[in-house]
Amino acid sequence: MLPECTSRDVALDRSMGIVAASAIVAGIILGTSIFVQPSEISRLVPSIPAMTAVWLVAGLLTLCGAMTCAELASAFPHTGGVYIFLKEGISPVAGFLWGWAMFWTMHSGIIAAIAVIVARYAGYFVPLDDRGVKALAIGVIFLLSGVNYLGVRQGSALQTVLTAGKVLAVALIFIFVFAVATPALGSPATSPQAALPGFREFLLALVAGLFAFGGWHMVTYTAGETRDPERTIPRALLVGTLVVTGCYLSLNAAYIRVLPLPQLIASQRVAADAASALVGHRGAAIVSLLVILSGAGSLNGIILGGPRVYLAMAQDRLAFRWLGAIHPRYRTPHAAIRAQALWSSALVATGTYRELFTRVVYTEWLFFALMTVGLFRLRGRASYAPSYRVWGYPLVPALFVAACAAIVANQIAADPRESAIGLFSVIAGLPVYYLWVRFAASPHEGDPDRAHR
Repeated sequence: MLPECTSRDVALDRSMGIVAASAIVAGIILGTSIFVQPSEISRLVPSIPAMTAVWLVAGLLTLCGAMTCAELASAFPHTGGVYIFLKEGISPVAGFLWGWAMFWTMHSGIIAAIAVIVARYAGYFVPLDDRGVKALAIGVIFLLSGVNYLGVRQGSALQTVLTAGKVLAVALIFIFVFAVATPALGSPATSPQAALPGFREFLLALVAGLFAFGGWHMVTYTAGETRDPERTIPRALLVGTLVVTGCYLSLNAAYIRVLPLPQLIASQRVAADAASALVGHRGAAIVSLLVILSGAGSLNGIILGGPRVYLAMAQDRLAFRWLGAIHPRYRTPHAAIRAQALWSSALVATGTYRELFTRVVYTEWLFFALMTVGLFRLRGRASYAPSYRVWGYPLVPALFVAACAAIVANQIAADPRESAIGLFSVIAGLPVYYLWVRFAASPHEGDPDRAHR
């Protein structure tokens, strides 16, 4: 067995270009939510102009966040992405809390959740009980983690293939629906326009739409493995976000064309219902394959990105040093990849990912707001020299902060108890941070790894 080494002994493999980086952005965003989220939006805003506006505005607001992130990535083109931006723009404790929440709840929780969704849809072809679903979900996590363990070239190549497959599938669906299918009687395409919704309903629908765009920031974690990251990461964020916005608008146009408005509003599986309307019972198989493809693409990108944050934290002595180990042959953060796979699998096995993820996912947007506030602070520093500056400053970053605030406020108003529990689980990292820093700085210890050994 090859010996472990730290990032000081060997560097990460800087092999990703614009295609791979864009595939990470688009592939992570374009996940399973597009197959269910349109129903929630159509229920809140039951008219074609309003539904289209929600997806378009959600895409534009996501683009505002992506451009903000792009400027920060061009200024700090280092492994770790958002962790680095929070550390530099706000404080090291903000960066630590981001990594803390990522590993224990946000990132690992979404890995577990998507893996379970993939396994459940695989059950359409091979019947599985609850144990079988969990076993397959864990197997998928370890399989994709293994691919990324072997090298970022392998992980990013798989991501490119899966993303290309998803985008091609969306294009084929759109072409088929508008070239072959006729509008269903009573579909929004043939129904009188409903009254325009109120501002509150539109805002609630917009929050649902923004959740469907989640994950765009994760490409920044891989800056240390990207060629010319100052230019490549900003371009990938813009290209990937625009591609996904186009895919979402296309799929929703297809749903609108083939489903009656009452069914579109009531559906819990809008993609399955639309496919059934088009091709009958074979629609379930088509949708199952699409969900598996989309879930695998998102899962691979998320598995690829997360360990880079833990690597960066270890380099800053804010995590166990062994998390900073880079494989001497594969040049990947192999210890962090293993740790992430093990914890995500534990969440699958125990089923605790449901509570953890649903309680904490909204706090991600608090960090995005802080990250953007950090941009305003950094603009006042003489040493701050990004190679890309966000267009429309300060309006564009301000719009994104407002979107983040809307998501957080909506979640707190909808479920204050669960929201408070989720926020507390993030804040629980504060005493850990101060104890860790104090212990790491202790002259007689000097190595926080001793606490682990």
